[in-house]
Amino acid sequence: MSETSNNTHTPTNTPSPNAPADAQGYWRANVRIIIGCLVVWAVVSLGFAVLLRPALMGIKFMGTDLGLWFGQQGAILTFVALIFFYAWRMNKLDKQFGVEED
Repeated sequence: MSETSNNTHTPTNTPSPNAPADAQGYWRANVRIIIGCLVVWAVVSLGFAVLLRPALMGIKFMGTDLGLWFGQQGAILTFVALIFFYAWRMNKLDKQFGVEED
């Protein structure tokens, strides 16, 4: 009989070269950024556009009241700004933890 070799790969506990040295700290910082973005998103979309709309009705902005503007355009512009902010901040965080892309 001929013997067959076992080609199974056993995983090692060495971290990959792209893994941050402090993975838990990286994740905590990432979650903080996400929570901050979600708070801004909630305040703008729900707070300014819905809950505070009656209070903002008297303030004129770009030809309409501020509450209506937030509901129609301000919330969307804020969302786009949040996307760019998140990308910028995550790039900084990646550099801080040594996992930036080339």
